[in-house]
Amino acid sequence: MANPKKTYRHRSAIKAHRQSERRYSRNRAAKKSIRLAVRAVLKASESKNEAKTGEAAGQAASLIDKAARRGLIHWKAAARKKARLMRRLAAQMKAPAATAPSA
Repeated sequence: MANPKKTYRHRSAIKAHRQSERRYSRNRAAKKSIRLAVRAVLKASESKNEAKTGEAAGQAASLIDKAARRGLIHWKAAARKKARLMRRLAAQMKAPAATAPSA
């Protein structure tokens, strides 16, 4: 009797599954790096350091654009993510620094 694991599977299906797993892990890593970059931008903006914030924002926008070019995210979703990030950044940079409450 044939191997029960492969009884109803074709070689092409096995290869397609292998390829999809590779793409899945690559896409997951790319999306994770976008989230981490956005987090870094927000953390940098809290310190009110404009140079550091600008550099981090540029890197995050670049990662988002690359993901859109590769088809990981839709181009409109990429534009929306960047717009929301920049709007949030502008609001944080404009807001006065948080001070400790006086007792």
